[in-house]
Amino acid sequence: MNRVKIGFFSFTEITDPNEHHAYNEWHQFDHMPEQYRIPGIVHGQRWVSTPECASARLVAEEPVDATHYITLYLMSDPVESTLRSFSDLGYELRSLGRFHAHRRAVLVAPHQWLDAHAARRVLVHPESIPYRPNKGVYVIVEEPNSEVALDQLDSWIQNLHTSWNDRACEVPGVAGIWQFVSNPRLQGPGWNEGTRRITVCWLDDEPVAVAGRLEALVRERWQDGTMKPIYAGPLESIEPFEWDWFNK
Repeated sequence: MNRVKIGFFSFTEITDPNEHHAYNEWHQFDHMPEQYRIPGIVHGQRWVSTPECASARLVAEEPVDATHYITLYLMSDPVESTLRSFSDLGYELRSLGRFHAHRRAVLVAPHQWLDAHAARRVLVHPESIPYRPNKGVYVIVEEPNSEVALDQLDSWIQNLHTSWNDRACEVPGVAGIWQFVSNPRLQGPGWNEGTRRITVCWLDDEPVAVAGRLEALVRERWQDGTMKPIYAGPLESIEPFEWDWFNK
């Protein structure tokens, strides 16, 4: 049984191009460490969509086309109190002036964890993939087309679980895949509602290179018109003090 029940995603834009250094310093050395005061926080990581990564995106619809960073917090039971503590801590840090002003969350919400997959070459269990060192991720955000029939959606999901994930895990550089879905029971102030699916592929090779290898397989997801793509692209892992991607 995976103790992770929720993936809390934040797709973030930095609204002042001169603030990337300050934002990264704040998030890595102040904001993210504080989240581990909450008992239900299992793990957290943030990735950057460098200019090279942004150029390698297949899809980026408004408003997520403005994304510079994606943060993912993995949360365990009890979900309700963990999310409540997570929100309360955010308000507490704001009240203390410990929040970065030059940022905008273009997509922010908790998503229910669905399942995990791992490449056969990887020795760890699929549920251990996020804790394995990575060079980045490939993130897919999509939602059902408004007129899709329920049986067509069921067939698409079945293919995803029985075929697509396994084939994606065979792509060189893909270590494993976790899938999440929005849930109407998980609502809060400022959180985006919807019927999204978010797929995270953890990578142990250069993200832009892996993106090229994944392209045909990712496009295949949308061929029958069941799902509408919102975002699909690579992001790099962030190392402390290495924050100059947007200064080049």
